[in-house]
Amino acid sequence: MSEVFEGYERQYCELSASLSKKLTSAGLGDGEQKKQKISEVKAGIEQAESLIRKMDLEARSLQPNVKAVLLAKLREYKSDLNNLKSQVKQISSANPNQAARDELLESGMADALTVSADQRARLMTSTERVNKSSDRIRDSRKTMLETEELGVSILQDLHQQRQSLLHAQNTVHGVDENIGRSKRILTNMSRRMGRNKWIIGAIIVVLVIAIILILYFKLK
Repeated sequence: MSEVFEGYERQYCELSASLSKKLTSAGLGDGEQKKQKISEVKAGIEQAESLIRKMDLEARSLQPNVKAVLLAKLREYKSDLNNLKSQVKQISSANPNQAARDELLESGMADALTVSADQRARLMTSTERVNKSSDRIRDSRKTMLETEELGVSILQDLHQQRQSLLHAQNTVHGVDENIGRSKRILTNMSRRMGRNKWIIGAIIVVLVIAIILILYFKLK
């Protein structure tokens, strides 16, 4: 998850908790004290809206799988902020009459605070789910990188083996050529030996005939 988004998220959660406390105090107060608390809450709501806009911009700049998770979380924060605005309107429009204020505090304010507490509980649960999803995404990305590195290593090994096979093939071709040349040389030698045998045989025959003729003429 983006560290920038997490920073804005922490600020928003702290601000939301602070605004809820101020609303409770404003509901119990009256006069100038109440106006001051409401003014502080309205200023805090503006800060919360600014944080939500920043979180929205940061979430939309991230990868699609992470963006979808963060935008879902943002919808929860926007709902929480709308709930705070509703509480401010209820307190601001309350009748100054003590009985009406007591009734508001006992019924509407209690319900609003309960809803706010439930909303924050849902936000915390959603945050935990998003954090777990982010951890799974990081683990999946780490596994993907490790798999990619393994694949690159295997491809390098295969390339080296291919080079070795090509070298061996070239060596085999060289041996075949040498064997072919040797066979041609032996064939030529065999042919020459055959011719030499015929020549030697002819010479022997001529010598024998010559000796016979010499002996014949001497004895005659």
